[in-house]
Amino acid sequence: MSDMLHIPSSRRRLLILAGTGMFGLVAGCTTMDLMPSEPGDASDQTAAALPITNAVRAGRGLAPLGFDKAAQAAALSQARRMAKAGQMSHLIGFNDSFLKRMQAMDVTLPAAENIATGQDDVARAVDAWVKSPKHLKNMLGGYRGLGVAVAKSPSSANRPYWAMVLSS
Repeated sequence: MSDMLHIPSSRRRLLILAGTGMFGLVAGCTTMDLMPSEPGDASDQTAAALPITNAVRAGRGLAPLGFDKAAQAAALSQARRMAKAGQMSHLIGFNDSFLKRMQAMDVTLPAAENIATGQDDVARAVDAWVKSPKHLKNMLGGYRGLGVAVAKSPSSANRPYWAMVLSS
């Protein structure tokens, strides 16, 4: 046990919890901390995406979406997470959960998330989602709010990672 004294307290607690079988509970509570946000590494693209998305919806007789602050924050967070991980994925990290992420960000449920990577601008990202039946279905769903963001991955030659969050 004297060897444990040389381990930082946060790591020591994790090791103790892992030994007691409580690691799963702790990991489930700390998933958001696996990919912390860093200020200035993502940009909000909601204002640019709203007219494009609403034009698609209007063409199908649907009501326009509005800016949603919680959806915007969730999109910024997801874009950052993907850029930091260098991968396009809805789920990043051990025990990640879309529902838990949306609840933690106070996004009005039900909600949906579209992600993309490689597009140079918001018009191309939205166009990629329009051309994908599953993503288009999300965009045409019974949602009211929208948030869109992009973050670039420093580890992947500044590859852009896009996230769109639609909220009720």
